[in-house]
Amino acid sequence: MAPEATTDYEIESQGIITSTVDWVFNWARKSALWPMTFGLACCAIEMMAAGASRYDMDRFGAGVFRPSPRQSDLVIVAGTVTVKMAPVVRRVYDQMPEPKWVISMGSCANVGGPFPTYSTLQGVDRIIPVDIYIPGCPPRPEALLYGLMRLQDKIMREHPTRYFFGRESVSRRDSKPAS
Repeated sequence: MAPEATTDYEIESQGIITSTVDWVFNWARKSALWPMTFGLACCAIEMMAAGASRYDMDRFGAGVFRPSPRQSDLVIVAGTVTVKMAPVVRRVYDQMPEPKWVISMGSCANVGGPFPTYSTLQGVDRIIPVDIYIPGCPPRPEALLYGLMRLQDKIMREHPTRYFFGRESVSRRDSKPAS
């Protein structure tokens, strides 16, 4: 006999304590994102503007840009990634501790932009997994703030206690009820 399908609501109602712990962990994660600047082109100017006083990324808990990947949990790839720079981007991503997230900012980082050449990487998602894409050439600082808020929404949907208790899957779409 096949097991009955359960919804996400039923899964969460089975464990009140773990869902509350998940909420507290996720709230702490989303409120203290430490981005690493990986500005490669003109999008980096807009990223710097988003961190300045007019737009103030600090009110979202992401205002302290870290100089080292070992101190960061968010990398914002802003600008054109060349094929020569791709191994460096991958190395920086690999040096970041878990949990880690990636924002791809601008048309060049998303899909190669107006450069369909052999030397331009046609999307940073070919070398690292991207969580949030921000379109534009270059995108405005408001777009980066909107992407940051969408990343915070995504973080709040994760289930870190499932990873701690051996179910390995942290995201909601990958989770299955315990049998």
